[in-house]
Amino acid sequence: MARKVRHSALESRSARLKLQVRRRPYNGPSLARGVSLMYRRNGTNGTWVLKASDGHGAYWTKAFALADDFEDSSGKNVLTFYEAQDAAKKLARGKDGSADTAPVTIDDALTDYKRDLEARNANPYNAEWPRVHLTRVLLAKPVQLLTASELKKWRDGLLSKIGPAVINRLSRCACAALELAAQHDQRIQDRQPWQIGLAGLPDAQGARNVILSDDKIREFVATAYGHDRQLGLLTDTLAVTGARPSQAVRLRVEDLHDHPVRPNLQRALPINRPQPANRWIS
Repeated sequence: MARKVRHSALESRSARLKLQVRRRPYNGPSLARGVSLMYRRNGTNGTWVLKASDGHGAYWTKAFALADDFEDSSGKNVLTFYEAQDAAKKLARGKDGSADTAPVTIDDALTDYKRDLEARNANPYNAEWPRVHLTRVLLAKPVQLLTASELKKWRDGLLSKIGPAVINRLSRCACAALELAAQHDQRIQDRQPWQIGLAGLPDAQGARNVILSDDKIREFVATAYGHDRQLGLLTDTLAVTGARPSQAVRLRVEDLHDHPVRPNLQRALPINRPQPANRWIS
């Protein structure tokens, strides 16, 4: 049987009602290492609040049930002091109280997203890129406790570092990781925090339709060869095919032989691409 922790100021209804109504929760008993129960005194039923360590020196909190101050316990939405202890430990560690089912953090979501990208032969960089800009506290926060306001604050805080278009691409990577986490964890029911907080910034895309002359393209490719032969080969391939760098690096030798263009390469070829008179890959 799980050990029950006593706390004279919170364990009884009469003791809690003597506390002053205030927004900041009252500290309660420590239930385990890095896990404690708190209580917010309201004008009506008070609120049980979980306080848990994020593993990096900071804490996160979550109100999870009402206290039985003015009504009897329902065992779910309204809990006694001792029922709240059990619920708080399950929420901190997972539904069955084990570390294997602990709440999924943003860090966990990105790790799972990277594995998913690798399994689908996609670019795992999309899962690593958000880590460069996410704070340590956000990385350690459970996905189910995220709010739209904190994600919006993080997104807007990047405007002083990177452009709106880059922020939108970064946000889409983060949203993909969070969406994947929600698909595999039924405890994550609310998708609005990232759908609203990481919504795309308006007017972020500016048309940059720059058409280079053949002479400029030849000069650009020749300069690339002058710096490094491999850079020259890559630039040469990009100039002739019109492919993106991410597409070009996946090319195989057989793709460059004289046979019908493969469907994935055909989509990368522009209709009226420039034809620079430069060296081709032998």
